[in-house]
Amino acid sequence: MASPITGPTSRPAALPLVPSDEEAMLREAVAGIAGRFGHDYFARVTAAGEAPRELWDVLSAAGYTGVHISEDHGGGGLGLTELAAVAEEVAAAGCPLLIMAVSPAIVGTVLERHGTDEQKARWLRSIATGEQRFSFALTEPDAGSNSHEIRTLATPEGDGFRLCGTKTYISGVEDAAGILVVARTGTDERTGRGQLSLFMVDADADGLERQYIPTVLEAPEQQWTLFFDDVLVGRDCLIGEVGNGLRAVFDGLNPERIMSAVMCTGVARYALDKAAAYVGERKVWGVPIGSHQGVAHPLAEAKVQLELARLMVQKAAMLHDAGLPAGEASNMAKFAAAEAGIRCVDQAIQAHGGNGFAREYGIADLYWVVRLLRTAPVSREMVLNHVAEHALGLPRSY
Repeated sequence: MASPITGPTSRPAALPLVPSDEEAMLREAVAGIAGRFGHDYFARVTAAGEAPRELWDVLSAAGYTGVHISEDHGGGGLGLTELAAVAEEVAAAGCPLLIMAVSPAIVGTVLERHGTDEQKARWLRSIATGEQRFSFALTEPDAGSNSHEIRTLATPEGDGFRLCGTKTYISGVEDAAGILVVARTGTDERTGRGQLSLFMVDADADGLERQYIPTVLEAPEQQWTLFFDDVLVGRDCLIGEVGNGLRAVFDGLNPERIMSAVMCTGVARYALDKAAAYVGERKVWGVPIGSHQGVAHPLAEAKVQLELARLMVQKAAMLHDAGLPAGEASNMAKFAAAEAGIRCVDQAIQAHGGNGFAREYGIADLYWVVRLLRTAPVSREMVLNHVAEHALGLPRSY
């Protein structure tokens, strides 16, 4: 018996090296939409502190922001591979959207896998159609990368729960209808680790306050510290089982890493395209500067690194869609793509000389997007810890 995704059930998923005709058409269509907006639009809404609503609405109307969500819930019925293709093409047009990694990828995936039918009708359908966007709140000031140390508490209260605590560096709250919050509902007496649960909280819930975090990041999604001061949520806002929320969270973290990776590879493609066009036309001493190996070779090396990263992203997305273990590949993809993105953008700036720092050339302002993704959503050091322990079998270091 064969599956259209995995092939014969006794064999792992196949990894096609050439995109299908359907994926090629999807990429072409998304690139056409995003290209009509371009980096000037991205820079303009970012400077104005606005959400990229116009671009989002056009992508959503065409079904692209929910392409991976089941058709039963208003989506395209495809996979994360296709959503990653959408996000990469949008980023390659100079419009990397962090919200795509958060709302459809994390929150959408968690809801589809762990939400009740009522919750899917209430929230997932609006994610699939792009009508609403949602944020995700995991990080805390003192917990860092150790999710077991989360201190935001959810205690039973009547027919629901009372949330108290603080979350920080939460993206896109200003344009979110709701926030998927990870909170502690108990402690494992044997290990001392927190037992975590997931709750959907209205972005304007009573007792929820937010504080803007100024950063150097130039992106339309803003960063916030959230304060939960006796925020009441009904039991119908509990996603999954009480105390088993971390397992549900991990179902959203691999998509988050893959989507973070394609934002980096998309921006890298954008930067290299800009650089190649510039050095092919810019003449000094009568010849294009791209004819000099000192200019051409660094760009060529960056291109090699980029394509290697894209292959790792492709592998991670295919494993995820096949229902196979994808944690190692997703972490490696995010690591490789962030490094490639930084290198490509930096080399594009260098190839432009002083013009690389001029806003009119539209490159340097994207540096902090790819640089952020070396650190978030998981730092390169934690990725290396994961690879050392799980891929190489080395002793756990933390």
